[in-house]
Amino acid sequence: MLLDGTRVAHAIRAEVAPRVAAFHSAHSRPPALHIVLVGDDPASHIYVRNKERAGTDAGLRVKVHRLPATTTVDELLGTVQALNADAECDGILVQAPLPRAIGKHGTERVFDAISPAKDVDGFHPHNVGLLVQGRAVLKPCTPSGVIELLERTGQTIAGRHAVVIGRSEIVGKPMALLLLQRDATVTVCHSKTPDLASTCARADVLVSAIGRPGFVTPAFVKPGAVVIDVGINRLDSREAAVALFGANHARLTGFDERGSMVVGDVHPAVEAIAGAMTPVPGGVGPLTIAMLLKNTVTAAESIAR
Repeated sequence: MLLDGTRVAHAIRAEVAPRVAAFHSAHSRPPALHIVLVGDDPASHIYVRNKERAGTDAGLRVKVHRLPATTTVDELLGTVQALNADAECDGILVQAPLPRAIGKHGTERVFDAISPAKDVDGFHPHNVGLLVQGRAVLKPCTPSGVIELLERTGQTIAGRHAVVIGRSEIVGKPMALLLLQRDATVTVCHSKTPDLASTCARADVLVSAIGRPGFVTPAFVKPGAVVIDVGINRLDSREAAVALFGANHARLTGFDERGSMVVGDVHPAVEAIAGAMTPVPGGVGPLTIAMLLKNTVTAAESIAR
């Protein structure tokens, strides 16, 4: 069973639409999402363009603040503080990764400066603390999208053993917390986990978020398990694509047309033994954007109260 993230994302956006209309009617403006994009990272520009298009299509007011790669931490903080003070800004998203010159400490300062009430990514320490306690209003978009997908497609979480590969602040840790809050028994694995494959192979629900194409092979998967592939990896080598899919796979046609392809962390051979799994593309990606739109409307409604 392929878990269709695109279909679930459309359902979430349909549920958000009347809330957007009601807010617009009550406040004479739509909910407003402001995206801060720093530098020239090609992937970030694609992600921001997709978010801008999706938000506009959903009836939001979306404004992108494009700043040069030479932007300093203090200049970026100034932009964030101005948006915090803007009464007609409901959601703030600073697109990651920031340029290397900003540094880890600078990145933390920037994300910490975002008003928790406008933190539509759910990354602010205040919102993370609420997430730990099961009280978060604004939750990280990708993990909360995965939960929506599991629940809306009838996958059981309570009482199951869930394994999350990856311990990032953006996906791995919040994913584990959300699964735990739904009564799964959760194991978090990472690069230092011994005998990783055997640990994963005990999972009823396996979530991979490590960014390594085809890393999760059938040896990692319990027959009948639900496999969620969060990975978004770009392959530019046809040789690598053939090694992953085989010489006659239908997806090679798309590679030959574009000269590249997007693949997940999960090897295509897993499809033969998993009970259900997400495709890449068309799985988790659309849900991340849908949850961003939902968070923006939720933030607007909360601020307006």
